[in-house]
Parts: sequence; C-alpha cells; structure tokens
Amino acid sequence: MPGFEIFSDEERKEVNDVLKTGVLFRYGFEQARKGHWKAKSFEKEFAERIAVKYCHLCSSGTAALTIALAACGIGAGDEVIVPPFTFIATIEALLNAGAVPVFSEIDETLCLDPSVLENVITPRTRAVLPVHMCGSMARIDSIKVFCDKNGLVLMEDACQSVGSSYKGKALGTFGRMGCFSFDPVKTITCGEGGAVVTNNENLYRIAEAFSDHGHDHIGDDRGLEGHSIIGANYRISELNAAIGLAQLKKLDSILEKQRAHKKVLKDALTCCTKISFREIPDPEGDSATFLSFFLPDEHMTRKAADLLAKEGVDGCFYWYDNNWHYIRQWDHLKNLSFASKPPIMLSDNCPDYSKVFLPRSDEIMGRNISMLIKLSWGEKEVDLRGQKMVRVLNSL
Repeated sequence: MPGFEIFSDEERKEVNDVLKTGVLFRYGFEQARKGHWKAKSFEKEFAERIAVKYCHLCSSGTAALTIALAACGIGAGDEVIVPPFTFIATIEALLNAGAVPVFSEIDETLCLDPSVLENVITPRTRAVLPVHMCGSMARIDSIKVFCDKNGLVLMEDACQSVGSSYKGKALGTFGRMGCFSFDPVKTITCGEGGAVVTNNENLYRIAEAFSDHGHDHIGDDRGLEGHSIIGANYRISELNAAIGLAQLKKLDSILEKQRAHKKVLKDALTCCTKISFREIPDPEGDSATFLSFFLPDEHMTRKAADLLAKEGVDGCFYWYDNNWHYIRQWDHLKNLSFASKPPIMLSDNCPDYSKVFLPRSDEIMGRNISMLIKLSWGEKEVDLRGQKMVRVLNSL
C-alpha cells in the first residue's frame, strides 16, 4: 500500500473519460456524459467484489461513517462502543452525529476485545463500532454475537481494511452497515473517497438520500426529486470515482504483492526471539498492509523504533505516540476542544475523556510497532529490509 504507488495509464484513461464529457457531477446530465457513470460503476463493481447487495460511494471514509450512523438512526445521546486505537475520524463522526463515544479495551488483534465489552455497556448503549485496523480484522464473529445478544447495532469501520476478509466473508459486511475509505494512503485510492455498504435496501435508500441533501433520486429530473429527510452533502465527484474505478481493478494484484512482501519479512523475523506477532483471527483474510509485532516492554519498543529509523528502515509506526491514531495523544478530545458547542456538551451522559483509563490497551500499544508494506519495493529491497530489521531486533 498505498494505491497511489501504482498510478498508470488505467487511471489516466478513466479520468480522461470524464474530462472529455465535462460532466464531473455524479448525477444527471445523461446526454452530455455519453454513457460514463464512474461512481455508479464503482458502486456496482465494489458491491460485487465484496458480495454485498448495496454500495453507496461518498466523499470520504469520515463521510461514510457519518452516513451510516444517520441511516442506522444513531444520534443525540446514543452511546456507541469504540476502540481507542483508530483514526480520529471514527470519533469525529460519532461526535458530529451527536452520539457519545464509549471506549473499550483492545486485545493483541489491535482491535476491540469482545470479552470485555460487557464492562462498558449501559442502558444508553445503541451500537458497537469495531475498527479493523492496519489491514487485518477484529474478532468480528464474537463481537456480532455480543451485539445480537444485547440488541445492539453492529457497524464496521473497515476504512483500513479494503480487501480483507474473515473466513471468506469480506470485512464490512458482518454488521448492519460497513464503511470504507479510499483516501490517498489507503490500499486503493480515489484521492478522496469512501463507501458505505449494506444488505438492507431501506438503509441504503436512507444513506443515498442523506448524503445528497435528502434527494430520493426518483425520476430523471433532479429538480423534481422528493426530499423525505434532511440531509447533507457527502457526494463524490466523477473524477475521484474514476480513479477509484481503475484502482479497484488492481486490488487483486495489490493484495498479492503485499502478501508476498509481508511473508518474506515475517519469515525473516522468525529468528528474532524478542518479538511476537500481532494476532490475526484469520491469516488468510489479512490484506497485509502492515506487519505488526510486539516487544517485551515499552522501553525496548521505543529503543527498537529509534534504531530501526536510524538503520533506514522507514515506515515503522510507534502508534503509542502517534497524534492521530491512539487516544493517548488526543488532547483535543480530552479537552472537548471544538470550534463551536457540540451536541455532546448538552448531554447529561457526556464523559470526562481526560479520565479514560485503558491499562490493557496502553500496555499493548506501548509494545507495538507496525511497519507499512509498500508495493514499490523490489525483491532485493525487501530482502535488505528484512536483514536490517533482524540485525536491529537481535541487537536489543
């Protein structure tokens, strides 16, 4: 990853199709667009790819989360269980919807631990939103059992796991709705883009309308379309969809290359006795965008991260100190620093996020390093990278 490493004539061809028509808007202009419907084509092909009935393309992964929350009826005061390890957009979407994020511990999958979800459920809990981080999966079957048992909505943030699956079923298709991102650093990219998927036609219709000012998209005259709900504007442009359409056709080859590179590196590291690897519930379904491993303690992990950087092994993330992906550095959330008063400040169940205590998650993240797997590496470069990592990790 990411997909922009392999931009080529396929992306240029799809974009030029759009530019030749002059129709950058995803709806209408039937005659001018000359049969080119890039967003609709992407939706159809992506739905077929992950074996889901409905897909709606939108402007970002954040938009997808926002749309899915609205379609599932999750809003003011509703509590939603989330992990502390995710991109901050997961939390922003909840807060902007008026919902209340409730954090629960992760395990060594780097995703929500289903065995402790019971500890944070309250009468106001409406949903669980697991995040399939770094190309792999949460224990989604156990999380689904928990949701079904407690009558909770299961939504999936699969923004980092395009192409991943669990026991042959695509991530993002286990819950009521699933969300994907196609931003610049995702496995496949639209430049900016996202998608929400579901097998429920009613949820799809709500999502499609909500993302376009409530338009019901019935008929062939946009000005005469009905508006059954108030919505917003989360539309994707045809230019962005065109790039994604070309990238989607490359997904299999991307996954193949990532998995090959990751295997070489993981095999090389098996001689490093001080590390253990991230737990992956279904290794066959891993998209292999990252190789994640643990060291015995935080001190040694920090030292390893520093030495790897000095050795020129780039793309190794120590998430524990990361500004955007782990709660430890989210001072703007802990201080509820908003540009204007958010709905959560009017809620009588607004948590004090500065006092969130997640010792198990801290311990796990303090020992974790995740290395990005690149598509552009050559065979020699992968081998050399493995040799450098072994040298560093065995020197600790």
